[in-house]
Amino acid sequence: MSDNAFSYTDDSLRAIAAQVLELARAGGATASDVEVSEGFGQTVGVRKGEVETIEFNKDKGVGVTVYLGQRRGHASTSDFSTDALGRTVDKALAIARFTAEDDCAGLADADRLATAQSDLQLHFPWAISVDQAMELARACEAAALAVDARISNTEGASTSTQQSQFVFANSLGFMGGYPTSRHSVSCAVIAEEHGAMQRDYWYTTARAGTDLDPVEVVGRRAGERTVRRLNARKLDTRQCPVLFEAPIATGLIASYVSAVSGGHLYRKSSFLLDSLGSQVFPSFVQIQERPFLIKGLASAPFDSEGVATQDRDAVKDGIVQGYFLSTYSARKLKMPTTGNAGGNHNLIIPSTGEDFEGLLRKMGTGLLVTEMLGHGTNMVTGDYSRGAAGFWVENGVIAYPVEEITIAGNLKDMFRGIVAIGSDIEVRGSRQVGSILIDNLTVAGN
Repeated sequence: MSDNAFSYTDDSLRAIAAQVLELARAGGATASDVEVSEGFGQTVGVRKGEVETIEFNKDKGVGVTVYLGQRRGHASTSDFSTDALGRTVDKALAIARFTAEDDCAGLADADRLATAQSDLQLHFPWAISVDQAMELARACEAAALAVDARISNTEGASTSTQQSQFVFANSLGFMGGYPTSRHSVSCAVIAEEHGAMQRDYWYTTARAGTDLDPVEVVGRRAGERTVRRLNARKLDTRQCPVLFEAPIATGLIASYVSAVSGGHLYRKSSFLLDSLGSQVFPSFVQIQERPFLIKGLASAPFDSEGVATQDRDAVKDGIVQGYFLSTYSARKLKMPTTGNAGGNHNLIIPSTGEDFEGLLRKMGTGLLVTEMLGHGTNMVTGDYSRGAAGFWVENGVIAYPVEEITIAGNLKDMFRGIVAIGSDIEVRGSRQVGSILIDNLTVAGN
């Protein structure tokens, strides 16, 4: 794949955005916004050393939102021709004419829009050919298969590279955009012993191909994680401490973000209603939002409405300092937007100092969770019940793998029951946190 295969320049995207805004104005819109984007990439998958898939993707689109007073309409197209843009704007206007008025509808307030756009280094083309991608995937899979003779099968390994760019503009004069990239290598294998099989995987992802973990490390980690799950047992139902491994712990933070996000709050469908200023976590828990991290996987100078992002403490000393709000949800709650239209930006949850082995010792005897199954979170009540697999720990040492169990509790109690956060911080997504130890949960088994 070439370094840069974008079909349009940034100036071209900006010209299209300006054209759409003018068409909306001419059609009678009192306000409008538009996003113009394109992306491309390739994914190469191998299985048992043989190429299984070679996929190329290339797409583009224009999405326009128009307002007739406080009536909103939206339409989109993948055709950048003048005629198609005009028809798309007409469709959005037609929808708006038949939509009920909403006193919270409208563009973001002008004084909230970003006025500067710093380079956060989010775009790193990866000039990798199909053959090179194939060899990386083969090396990754081979490293996994070499871990143990009991690894009897494989779901394969893949190498993916993606690039995109966009421009967002509105009728208040805002216009901004930038290119981004995201590359990854992943592997999943299957081990078998005594007629029972186990599967696990690992992956690496980054903005720049040079920042990916070595493929041999990814493969070896996938193989080791798979083999250690062999000969898993069931547990009798009990109450015990639970340690959520870092990749799983990010899901707990995601549940918190969802509970204090605008949609759940203004619909009154959250177990953390009116929690602003309340102690939700122990005093040692901090959640920091850092949108300006260089190469960050969730970095952005502005949100999907053009609102300037900002460094802030979402949780300080365990106390909720702010929600995650778009312009619309903020108006519904009669609060200012937090610049989170489109989701949270890099959330950093500092460790309490223990490494992973230290967390095991601190737990003593309990359950280490390394995989969650199904969806069992009730955002209205906070009730939490999900299938899980992992390891039983005795005297701070992993004793044996376990499977076919269910973890149950309430997220309010779970958040308050956090005992420690590890230094094994997961940095492959928008929420960066280490393993989380919770004092007591119900583990249902036999």
